[in-house]
Amino acid sequence: MFRRVLFFVCFLFIVTFFQKVSNFVYAQTSTTSDNQTAEELKSDLDSLSSKIKSLDAEIKSYNLKISKTRGDAKTLKQALANLEDRRKLLSKDIEYTKLRIIRAQENIVFTKDKIEATETVLERNKKALSESLRLIMHNEQSVPPFIGALAPGSHLSDAIEIIKRGGDATNGINEKVRALLDTKTSLALQKASYESRKHILENLNETLTDQKVLVEQTSKDKNTLLTQTKNKETEYQKLLADKKSKKDKLETEMIDVESKLRVIVDVSKLPTVGKGILQYPVDKVVVTQYFGTTAFSTKNPQVYNGSGHNGIDFGIPVGTPIYSALAGTVIGTGNTDASCSGVSYGKWVLVRHTNGLTTLYAHLSVISVSTGDKVTTRQKVGLSGNTGYSTGPHLHFTVYASDSVHVSGPTEYKSKVCGTYMIMPLAPKAGYLNPLSYL
Repeated sequence: MFRRVLFFVCFLFIVTFFQKVSNFVYAQTSTTSDNQTAEELKSDLDSLSSKIKSLDAEIKSYNLKISKTRGDAKTLKQALANLEDRRKLLSKDIEYTKLRIIRAQENIVFTKDKIEATETVLERNKKALSESLRLIMHNEQSVPPFIGALAPGSHLSDAIEIIKRGGDATNGINEKVRALLDTKTSLALQKASYESRKHILENLNETLTDQKVLVEQTSKDKNTLLTQTKNKETEYQKLLADKKSKKDKLETEMIDVESKLRVIVDVSKLPTVGKGILQYPVDKVVVTQYFGTTAFSTKNPQVYNGSGHNGIDFGIPVGTPIYSALAGTVIGTGNTDASCSGVSYGKWVLVRHTNGLTTLYAHLSVISVSTGDKVTTRQKVGLSGNTGYSTGPHLHFTVYASDSVHVSGPTEYKSKVCGTYMIMPLAPKAGYLNPLSYL
């Protein structure tokens, strides 16, 4: 009877143990061949990291050079030199991104191999445990010999030895269970790393596509400038003067158009002024122009009444990622250069948020979202640029009261200055808010 009870206890223990380990894997070392592959891969990754570091230094050098000449394109020679420097920088960016893509791909392969090896071990151990359980269930003789020593007539010393050996076996099993738990945690981390690396690779491929577009665009800009000026300084100066004149006239015209908008801003729908309501739309914050100030905006700094600059500018190189300041919905995108070149926002994105604010991102080189898209906080909406009226690469960032702003329809606003219909954000004076009240 005692033998049967003990057998049943052993059976229950093994079943319980099997259920636990079926969710885990044994930690095993790789074979010599696997180690060699891992070492070779590590060597490749180290080499790539070294090249990436070297390129990163070159890119920083180019950025420094370009930042020193930002806004200095007062002559045709300077303008052409700036465009050439920008093209070289973007070419280096492409080379840099390609290396990062290769590194990401190798990291993905390495991580995937580790996951597959671990899962193979898991299946092997499941089968081994299943076989052990089957033998115990169908053949009592498979129970370890020391169980038989507990039958009637056995000596006390045999029972003591059984207890000792049983304790040793339990300790061994506990160690295996701990190892299995550790390995399961490791496997979960490997899988999380794999998904993260896949996401990084997707972003890098997207970045590479954008960078190639920028290189082509920069080359076209240079050719267009040469065509427009006939490579003559006098023609370039005329071009600058014409753009400045059109820009000033268009701004005056827009103030008149927006002053006729009959919209009352409900201040109660706006969030309380404070830091961190919105996130900065750039990684490196360098404000080159602040929000315009007047007697009204001084008294109520979160509200802009139409005098001066209607947002803030961040000085950044062309091709820098621009992020949504908060989660929201893209309610419009456009390119004013398509209807009136070089006098307004250029490429722009407008995002409406759920807290009563709407944000504008202007002078972009690439637009990465479409009207109707849902975006998350700090999701990329485009790349910085120099489109529209811009004396140098930067992001123009405007914050509106959501109730006040709308995108002009295709036949709503025809500019007298440009003679074309303009599709762009429009808002009354009181609809412009000071971005720094919420960043």
